[in-house]
Amino acid sequence: MGVDDKTHQEWSISLHAYSDLTNVSPVVFLYLLKECYVYGTCKATAKFFALQHQVHQALHHVPKPGPAVFVAHCLSLLPIFESHCEGFSHLMIAALRRRLKMGTTQEDLHEAKLFATKLFIIAVRGDKIHDDRILVKILEVFNIKITDIKEVIFQFHSDVKNDRFEDIADVFVEQFISKLLQSQSYMAAVTLLEHLSIRHSGESFLHMMLENKEYRAAEKWATFIGKPMICVLIKGYVDRKMIKQAYDLIKKNDLREEFPQVYQMGKESTLKKLAEKGCWDIAEMRAKSDRQLLEYLVYLAMEAGYSEKVDELCDKYSLEGFMKGKEAEVSLPHIRYLHLDELAIDNIVWPNYEKGSKANKVSIMQIASEKMVFIIDLLKLSHDAPDVLDSCLIRIFHSPRILKLGYNFQCDMKQLSQSYEDFDCFKRFEMLLDIQNIFKEPRGGLSGLAKEILGVGLNKTRRNSNWEERPLTQNQLEYAALDAAVLIRIFWHVRSQSQSSDVSNEHNTQMEWKSHIISHVGYLTKTKKKDKSKKDCNVGIKESHPSSKS
Repeated sequence: MGVDDKTHQEWSISLHAYSDLTNVSPVVFLYLLKECYVYGTCKATAKFFALQHQVHQALHHVPKPGPAVFVAHCLSLLPIFESHCEGFSHLMIAALRRRLKMGTTQEDLHEAKLFATKLFIIAVRGDKIHDDRILVKILEVFNIKITDIKEVIFQFHSDVKNDRFEDIADVFVEQFISKLLQSQSYMAAVTLLEHLSIRHSGESFLHMMLENKEYRAAEKWATFIGKPMICVLIKGYVDRKMIKQAYDLIKKNDLREEFPQVYQMGKESTLKKLAEKGCWDIAEMRAKSDRQLLEYLVYLAMEAGYSEKVDELCDKYSLEGFMKGKEAEVSLPHIRYLHLDELAIDNIVWPNYEKGSKANKVSIMQIASEKMVFIIDLLKLSHDAPDVLDSCLIRIFHSPRILKLGYNFQCDMKQLSQSYEDFDCFKRFEMLLDIQNIFKEPRGGLSGLAKEILGVGLNKTRRNSNWEERPLTQNQLEYAALDAAVLIRIFWHVRSQSQSSDVSNEHNTQMEWKSHIISHVGYLTKTKKKDKSKKDCNVGIKESHPSSKS
């Protein structure tokens, strides 16, 4: 049938055409294919893959003399379909690749190769039959080698002496490669050189690809040539400060001894990126007790102002010659981050903990009011006093008189409901305001938003520390408390901006944030999954009445 059920019946490819191509000419088949594509109603990509599958099925019902010959003739006819030529050529070649994996006759392969080689030569000589990339794919799928090209050229030049037609073939291929390079089709050129086993191009070719930032093609070429060219490519990457790419090549080709310094730089670059993301435990594991890397990790912790990580690494691995974490924090210049005392929080309440608690669920929850932050040990309390915990949280989350502030709260809802399926408090929420939704293009998450609104961001160095280890450190408590408390300060800013607007615009400004309040939402867990542990869920709360202006 057609591409999908919505395709007009008049333009569907008939069942007969798919079940037996014996009496269906390539040109008729292509016209049917075109009409099916043009009048199909699904998206272009979906139509392409659906048609590719159908063409593969059609080739399975082998036409005479065989699928390879049938596709070769289709490729010779496709230029008359103009705008559809390139797409349908890729489609036919892809379908043939799949079909050939199942095998065909030697007669089919030989005849198809001869026909496709003639098609290739005619196209390269100047008749614009196909795009250069498609010509390279034709060489690949029909397995055309330099000997096949020489044989067909000899047929075209029967008057040429035997000792000269081989030179003509070599020059012919070199001209085509030059054409590919002039059009900067480097990947096609490399694929052609590799397929024809031509290795005489030197380092200049590699540097040409580097200059044009054709890195994938450069790596493909260097891998084909071998170790000496890979080493040249690594040096080229280093000269361009592309340490990660050089490091990956060194690892992939086992060249650590040849480039020890670059390898070390690559390892350090990996650690730095992990540290910037707050993944200190993973960075420590990647260091693998390498003293030089561990020392570098200490410097990263010092630069980040992560004093307890400095002391932890020095003590754990007996690293000497470093200042104590607090001393380093004072001596090194670093970015100023928001501190809890700037938000006028009187106290942090940490209800209960159990040392060594381990669970694959949300570990803690922060709930902040204007003057206090409660950090709730969900792991401990859900085990020791589940009814009390559930009852207390119901009074907050189910209350229509308390406005709950969150950031990306939809994610928190999912995590909480899946972690504690038996709790009623996480099955329904009333009066929610997701701060993230008020701002059209928030960048850098909550920290970026805090920096934009309050002028200073949040320190995320402790984001991926061990949140299941008990007790939490004071730094962890302050970090967790800030995540919730900052929501209230941002909300104050939004509300004050609304109230200080011009009278003519006041109503619209207030509605801009009030319209984002969700009065009621329920969340039902569909499946019981073991999600990756989420350290916390942060909520800011403010007493409000639906009719008030707060």
